[in-house]
Amino acid sequence: MRVLGLPAILVACLALASCSAISGDPDRPIRPPETTGSVASSIPAPPEPEPIQQPLPEGVPPDTVAMVPPPISKPPLRPVALPAEPVAAVMAAPMVRSGPRERIYGRRFRDAKPINFGRASPRAFAVHGVDVSRWQGDIDWQTLRQQGANFVFIKATDGGDHLDPMFKRNWRGAHEAGLRRGAYHFFYWCRSGAEQARWFIRNVPRIPGALPPVLDVEWNADSACKRRPSPSNIRDNMQAFLTIVERHYGQRPIIYTAPGFYHDNLEGAFLDYPFWLRSVARHPSQVFEGRKWVFWQYSGSGLSQGVGEKIDLNVFNGSAEAWYRWLGTNANGGGAGQDRYASR
Repeated sequence: MRVLGLPAILVACLALASCSAISGDPDRPIRPPETTGSVASSIPAPPEPEPIQQPLPEGVPPDTVAMVPPPISKPPLRPVALPAEPVAAVMAAPMVRSGPRERIYGRRFRDAKPINFGRASPRAFAVHGVDVSRWQGDIDWQTLRQQGANFVFIKATDGGDHLDPMFKRNWRGAHEAGLRRGAYHFFYWCRSGAEQARWFIRNVPRIPGALPPVLDVEWNADSACKRRPSPSNIRDNMQAFLTIVERHYGQRPIIYTAPGFYHDNLEGAFLDYPFWLRSVARHPSQVFEGRKWVFWQYSGSGLSQGVGEKIDLNVFNGSAEAWYRWLGTNANGGGAGQDRYASR
């Protein structure tokens, strides 16, 4: 009996050991996904894709989720560190894909006149970009992108008869370097909004992947036009421009503005339009109270390799994942026309 019972005892012991190995130690903490201090292009890709994060219960700190990986059927992406945000914000909106995801480069800009924004520092944002015009001169776009410019808004037109002399070159160079690009129009208060919209459409190509067009509205002391129309007249002309441009490009335009002009004319208006806000001393929430925004221009004195002059610095209001979602919804979906500047 002792001899026959020994194998049974050994089998039972082996079974118990196997169960223990499978279930693991319940007191051993589960290590959360690692994050890095910045978005860096030198981070090596993981050997295999990480599992898709599931929505977390309420009360779980948002920094337990560093990123939402792509579906398993796609090749794994290089890891991108994101600022902490509510888990619900990451999980709520459905993922819309418009094509392969571009690499997001970390911010490496400097500032000639740095501002201490405290806890609201633009450095905490994942996606940085710039806006340019002829005043930046010749730009080394590949270097600028590697410095952290993931998107660019390029000055195209002014009023009803002026085209920025560097627009075509900048438009082509930004595309060749892999930046997401959009064009902006500087509004002139001595011409109608409809006339200016037609001038913008005449000069800015409608192409796949482009960012929404931008209407720049502000006071300009150096302008030959000294008119300061009433707020209602300003809004009427803006609306005419926005309606015509949206109909042509199939994208809702973005409104860019500065504090003084905003408080004089736009407070409480155009609530259905995305805003790009200039605020170089404080966070936009402290300057444009209650206004939702998509882009924040936080400096006009940026310094970057690849650009000889000072440059405007901007951030997108969201994580890298939110940026991909926003592009899927707002970037030109394609098929609307050809880029006539692509080969010139």
